[in-house]
Amino acid sequence: MKLYNTLTRKIDEFEPIEAGHVKMYCCGPTVYSWPHIGNLRTYLNEDFLRRTLVRAGYDVTHVMNITDVGHLTSDGDTGEDKMLKAAEKEKMDVLALARKYENSFFEQCQALHILRPTVVCRATEHIDDMIAFVKKLEEKGLAYVAGGNVYFDTVKFGSYGTLSGQNLASLQHGARVEEDTNKRNPTDFVLWFTSSKFENQILQWDSPWGRGYPGWHIECSVMSSKYLGERIDIHCGGVDHIAVHHENERAQSEGCFGHKWVNYWVHNEWLQLKGIKMSKSLGNILTVAALKEKGYDPLAYRYLALTAHYKSPLLFTFEALDSAQKAYDNLKARVIEIKKNSQGNIDDAAKAEALARFDAALFNDVGTPQALAVMWEVVKSGTLSAPTKWAILQEMDTVLGFDMADFKEEAYTPDAEIEALLQERKEARAAKNWARSDEIRNLLAEKGLAVKDMPDGSVQLMRL
Repeated sequence: MKLYNTLTRKIDEFEPIEAGHVKMYCCGPTVYSWPHIGNLRTYLNEDFLRRTLVRAGYDVTHVMNITDVGHLTSDGDTGEDKMLKAAEKEKMDVLALARKYENSFFEQCQALHILRPTVVCRATEHIDDMIAFVKKLEEKGLAYVAGGNVYFDTVKFGSYGTLSGQNLASLQHGARVEEDTNKRNPTDFVLWFTSSKFENQILQWDSPWGRGYPGWHIECSVMSSKYLGERIDIHCGGVDHIAVHHENERAQSEGCFGHKWVNYWVHNEWLQLKGIKMSKSLGNILTVAALKEKGYDPLAYRYLALTAHYKSPLLFTFEALDSAQKAYDNLKARVIEIKKNSQGNIDDAAKAEALARFDAALFNDVGTPQALAVMWEVVKSGTLSAPTKWAILQEMDTVLGFDMADFKEEAYTPDAEIEALLQERKEARAAKNWARSDEIRNLLAEKGLAVKDMPDGSVQLMRL
């Protein structure tokens, strides 16, 4: 198993801290709005990684946070509180708003067959742990109080900037003018806010530094260590988090613990819409619900995500999604036929050879496009028997995550285009033009439809 490690900037051999067990932390959503498919690409890629690790024989403890306080509209310490801003706009209680969008997030994850993390932890339920963590940093001389807020002193952490590949001097020199004049250094960040930042903040807790609430970065360090310990195998997230959020997490964690915190930092690239990162702030978002309303199966988007390596940007177009939907429908049609004929002997040697190539692709930095290609070789093979194909596909599906065992034919009401094809097929059969009849059957199968000729001469159309 090999993974690209942002910290070392190369593909490293993966070795867990504990033999046979992987501790993986993933930055979860800030639950202030509907999750969009750009957000969900990150969680799909983390799902592929988790499933690949299990495929490689590891037991995985997967922890993910829910940010329901502390995240400002800037990933730094400027802007408004995202949760408060959304709650005011929707005229809702902040925590009620958080639960609404948290539930929506997991509903969309379920539609995409993303496995639920082993542990899901909310920031608002770990405030005491965060206060204790900040106190430790203060005791170690890594934190200071200014203007009522508590800040992390990045100058005191010698390797600040290592994750993003910049040294502290260049970060200081290139930093924009900060609005927060309490900071000693431009790169310092808030560990605990008091009312000096937002007078009308709804969610506040008592602390040694005054009534307030935690900074965004501190929650990940606190909750990851609470559930995974002070040393973690893998930390995941989007590339947009490297320079600020994850750099700050690493600084405060290693500053507190006194040793290396994360062995492998795994970051995925964005989903782009017409070459621009998809984001709520830009207003160019699409949700899973919106895709369903347009007639797409959510798993067509999962298929699309598999076609691009996690470290490559994925350009979203409806043409690309149309192709993914067609490929997914074709896969369903073929798998259904394979399952119908899956009784019989399995060629164990051929099965082992196909799975070895599939695993080789995945274990080389989660190469999902290459793994998908191996799957299609199996599906289309003219030499492998149906029982052998089905045995192979069931194992591949533990990572691909389509739940192929549930593929089944479904009744379908045809539109005008399909009706015309059915009529042409009927006429071809009446004229004993079997070649054209078969061509139309294959064309319908490519559209995810199967034709059943009934004993009474009628035709039943099924969705594959």
